[in-house]
Amino acid sequence: MSVLMLAGLLLLADSRLPTGGHVHSGGVEALVDRGMLASTEDLARLLDGRVRTAGLVGASAAAAAVLVSGQPAPRWRVWDRAADVRIPSPALREVSRAQGGALLRTVTLAWPGYPPLCALAELGRAHQPLVLGAAVAAGGGSPEQAAALAVHHLVGGAASAAVRLLGLDPLRVAAVQIELAPLADRVAGRATEAATRAVAADDPDLLPSDATPLPEILAQLHHNSEVTLFAS
Repeated sequence: MSVLMLAGLLLLADSRLPTGGHVHSGGVEALVDRGMLASTEDLARLLDGRVRTAGLVGASAAAAAVLVSGQPAPRWRVWDRAADVRIPSPALREVSRAQGGALLRTVTLAWPGYPPLCALAELGRAHQPLVLGAAVAAGGGSPEQAAALAVHHLVGGAASAAVRLLGLDPLRVAAVQIELAPLADRVAGRATEAATRAVAADDPDLLPSDATPLPEILAQLHHNSEVTLFAS
């Protein structure tokens, strides 16, 4: 791995990257408010399920975006619509687009003039996994690395929110994240395989669409709440 590639990937993995991720809890706040998440054990179960569903979906979109970035004329609008229909909750679709827009503004400053990022900007606010994948491509990374980063972001955001909301021991929360690493690697591998098939067939319908109803329902309830610490 070149120094340039490593530096770019470390930048995208850094929680200090100014993309607004710190204002989102990944559904943790809605669960905490309803007494459904109160311990590191609860957090571990939540993350296990989210990695297998939303994690797989987001990771496959990110991996596909790396491959699509290498095409002469990426059809970003088609892939963006595919991401849209895989997020049933309007609130979560808005979250994904808001984070995608913030990430795009950041990475276009890091890699100015990179054509796939410029093309994504023409959509307005693309979904976050697509922007992440295009940014990984700009930094010289691979689909596998984009998928791993997508899962990393999902887990890291929820874990950080759980510490802030519940005062959990950050060392134990870090241990939960480490224990999830083998699952995260497997999911990133599945996502990459699915993305490779979808892009080779030029058919975004082949991307995974795994989901669980409860997080989507809670996201809407959280969105309609009057007082919250996190935006989602």
